[in-house]
Amino acid sequence: MRYPGGVTALDDLTFEARPGEVLGFLGPNGAGKTTAMRICTGYLKPTSGRAELCGIDVAADPIAARARLGYLPESVPLYPEMRVDEYLRYRASLKNVPARDRAARLEEALAAVGLVPERRRIIGQLSKGYRQRVGLADALLHRPEVLILDEPTDGLDPNQRREVLHLVARLGKERTVILSTHILAEVESVCARVVILDRGRVIAEGRPADLVDAERDLCLTARGDRAAISAALQAVDGVIAVSGDGETFRVRSTKDVREPLARAVLTVGELRELRPAALGLERVFAELTRTSVGRERGDA
Repeated sequence: MRYPGGVTALDDLTFEARPGEVLGFLGPNGAGKTTAMRICTGYLKPTSGRAELCGIDVAADPIAARARLGYLPESVPLYPEMRVDEYLRYRASLKNVPARDRAARLEEALAAVGLVPERRRIIGQLSKGYRQRVGLADALLHRPEVLILDEPTDGLDPNQRREVLHLVARLGKERTVILSTHILAEVESVCARVVILDRGRVIAEGRPADLVDAERDLCLTARGDRAAISAALQAVDGVIAVSGDGETFRVRSTKDVREPLARAVLTVGELRELRPAALGLERVFAELTRTSVGRERGDA
């Protein structure tokens, strides 16, 4: 996808969201997430390639594609002077929900997002968390097979964020959900898989646990000459970094190196402790995106 002026927003981007899963869509600012979502929802036409939604080419048949899609943008477009149920009835009519089904669909959507007690409230008087729920209810009115949620917890307090995430996890059991967020703890809590973008390209894809395990960190404590121990650790096949201070060493590797590390230390010193070090998705994300930028600049 190229914008006027030769700016490349997406470069050979390919990914798949599967039925019945929540897919995390991650990337630093400017990575291309918003452009990709706008293409998937039909708001942008790609300059090359194609986007398919439930087997439908989004650009060739946008009406059919949108009938299967529910979209919650980062800034939810609501009419603050309307009451919740009035707004949702209006939206149901715009989405061509059959008149005979609208009352039932309204009740279904309100119940799904926990808005039944607030149905007669004026939207402008609702908290941001409840306004997000109104937007989600709107996205669900026509029973879409796919939901695309762009930063649905942005600006919410911790309790509101937790409630929205529980709702997203529940919705993901019934349909495909693509969740864009910059809060990586949210991804680890609700997403079955993640796609990480940087500079318009997919740089990693898989289950959060698998990405965390792709590089292994070990902590060890050893007595002896620090320089000799460090050199012995760095010489082990698979080790990519050694850091720490004093008798403590942190080793990053691309495979399981616990046994060769122990042997290496024992050749030059005394091993006191060897254990796994916690490596979260946030650190994996930081390392991947830093490495990607470095390669673009020729630094790595």
